[in-house]
Amino acid sequence: MEFIALATGILVILAGLWAIMTRKNLIRIIIGFSLFDTGTHLVLVAISYVKGGTAPILDNTVSIQDAAQKIVDPVPQALVLTAIVIGLGVTALMLAFAMKMHKENGTLDIRSFKDMKW
Repeated sequence: MEFIALATGILVILAGLWAIMTRKNLIRIIIGFSLFDTGTHLVLVAISYVKGGTAPILDNTVSIQDAAQKIVDPVPQALVLTAIVIGLGVTALMLAFAMKMHKENGTLDIRSFKDMKW
């Protein structure tokens, strides 16, 4: 079951990379970045999954001897939550830049932007 989440995450990452590399519309490229970000989150959660694991609380249900095998590490989950918030901010910033570029140039096609080319 955990391999399904890992495989799905890898497929979403590949779909995001494909959208970033092949699309010429800025909005579609931003969607590709969001897909790549979401796939990364899925892979991190799938890698940190422990079958039959429990929350990292030592009480009567988990003895100290069984703690290393049964307790789930909370750090990857905290990293994913933080990455979701950061990804939302980066996506909002990219959309704001896309709106500004559309306002100045009248298009979202990256082939028409000649400002930074040499």
